[in-house]
Amino acid sequence: MPDPLLQVTGVMAGYVPDLPILHGVSLTAERGQITLIIGPNGAGKSTLIKAIAGLIPVSAGRIALERQDVTHIRPDQLADHGIAYVPQNDNIFRSLTIRQNLDLALRRAGGDATARRDRLLAQFPALDEKQRDKAGTLSGGQRQFLAIAMALATAPRLILMDEPSAGLSPKATAEVLDHARRLTADGVSILLVEQNVSQAMKLADHCYILAEGRNQVDGPAAELMGDKVVGEIYLGGRRMGAA
Repeated sequence: MPDPLLQVTGVMAGYVPDLPILHGVSLTAERGQITLIIGPNGAGKSTLIKAIAGLIPVSAGRIALERQDVTHIRPDQLADHGIAYVPQNDNIFRSLTIRQNLDLALRRAGGDATARRDRLLAQFPALDEKQRDKAGTLSGGQRQFLAIAMALATAPRLILMDEPSAGLSPKATAEVLDHARRLTADGVSILLVEQNVSQAMKLADHCYILAEGRNQVDGPAAELMGDKVVGEIYLGGRRMGAA
């Protein structure tokens, strides 16, 4: 069996020293797959994504990308390791045009920047049509597409997505999640935190459920769909013991 792309082992992390939100969380993300993280509010889902991205200090445990230890990576080092992070909020520069946003994301691409920008715009026709418009004028779904395009500008192996459907209409949510699924056909792996559980479960390959900062259950997303345990944990009912 090939090695997984990402391995998180026994991670403890939080915003305040000695007050961890994550209590020994572990997960594995395979290459070319969508790995979904769900759970009730306050479960530590976004905290886990931010810990992997180097935005929150990790006090214990290990994060490895292709066996290389990236536990204490700095956010400015993500692209060097083939990781891109799409935060839930403030993930584009609203006062800049679409083209300027992409050019900023491509600032390290050198002479290949123009060709790569053209390829990204071709991948997102709605952005291509408005590339000289201010990003702040885009719809919610289009803003998420721009954020994803900016993440792709660094040619990542792994994209960390934190609730990309937040505030979007059902139609826009479906479009954004469907596009995430299509990215895996190009070999990109996605670690996805998502509030729209029903749609995300249909697209994901593997799902982890967190509650109270701990692993609760995980398995193939197709097998977990409709399982009563998912409802009990996600909807805030009975808590299971830590896995």
